Amino acid sequence: MEAYDAKVLTCRRTMKEGENVNDKLRFGIVTLQNIPWEEQVKRWQSIEALGFDSVWVADHFVNYENPSGPWFEAWTLLAALASQTSHIRIGGISSIPFRNPAVLARQALTVDHISKGRLDLGLGAGSSGNIDPSYRMAGIEDWPAAERVARFREVVEIVDQCLRNRVTSYKGQYYQLENTSMAPPPVQKPRPPITIAAMGPSMLRIAVHYADTWNTLGGEFNAPPETILENLKRQTKLVDDHCSKIGRDQKTLRRSLLVWGSEASTVFDSEEAFKETARRYLDVGFSEFMFFHPETAPLISSRAFKEIATEVIPEFRRTV
Repeated sequence: MEAYDAKVLTCRRTMKEGENVNDKLRFGIVTLQNIPWEEQVKRWQSIEALGFDSVWVADHFVNYENPSGPWFEAWTLLAALASQTSHIRIGGISSIPFRNPAVLARQALTVDHISKGRLDLGLGAGSSGNIDPSYRMAGIEDWPAAERVARFREVVEIVDQCLRNRVTSYKGQYYQLENTSMAPPPVQKPRPPITIAAMGPSMLRIAVHYADTWNTLGGEFNAPPETILENLKRQTKLVDDHCSKIGRDQKTLRRSLLVWGSEASTVFDSEEAFKETARRYLDVGFSEFMFFHPETAPLISSRAFKEIATEVIPEFRRTV
C-alpha cells in the first residue's frame, strides 16, 4: 500500500471530523478573455452579483477557435480582476507548459494576496499541439504524453511545496530548485486550495494525491451526454479506488465538473434543463459545476442566465 502523507493535502486543514466537502454545492462560471478590459470587469462584477461561488479565466496563449483574435494573458488578467471583485472566489486552470513551476507559485502567491485569500489554484497538463497552436506560435516545446504527465507531477509537487514553505529545494527529473524563497506566505493557510484537471488514469492518481478538488470535463467536445456520463462513472471509480489504495478519505476530495459540448449550449435553456443536468451529475458524486458564460453560446439569453442564477440555483441548493 502506498503511504498516505497528510502533509501533502490541504483538504484536512479545515475539515471537521466526519465533514464531507461534497455536501456543499458550488457553481462557477468560466469566462473567455476575448473582450475589452472594461467589458470583462463588468462581466465579472455581474457574475459576482448574481451569487455564483467562483469565476474563472482560461489559461491559453490564444483562443483555439480564433487564434488571430483578441486574447488577454490569464494570470495578468486574473490579478487585475481580483482587484475589481470583493468576495467571489477566482481562479483558472493553469497550463503547465507555459511557466516555470516556481514562477507559477510566485504568481499564485501574489494573486492570493491581491484577492485577499480568494484564489483557487487550478493546474492542468495542457492540450497537445494537435489541438493547441500555442506551442508553434510561442516556440514552446510540445512534450510527448508520458513526459507531459511526469512533468505535471513534478510541477504539482513544486507548487505545493513552494506555497507551503518559506524555502524549498527540489531535485526532480525535469525541474531542480535550490533554496527557493517564498515570502510573504500566502493569505490562505497552509496554501491556496489546488484544483487539478484530470481525466486519464495517471492524471487521476496525481489528483488523488495532491488536489483539494478534482476537475474533469468527462470526454470529447462532441460526445453525447450519455457518453460523458459513462466516462464520469469510470473516472469516479478510478478516483475512489485510488483513494482507498492510499488511505485517503473519499469525502476529502471535492469532485468538480466542467459542463461543455452540447450540454454547455442547452443547460441554461430552461429551469428543467438546468436541474436535469445538475441532478444527472450530482448522482455520480459531483458537487461543483462549472459553466461557460453565455458569451460562448449566443443562443442562451442573458435573461434566462440571470433567472437561473438568482432563482433556480438558490432553490436547488435548498432542496438537494
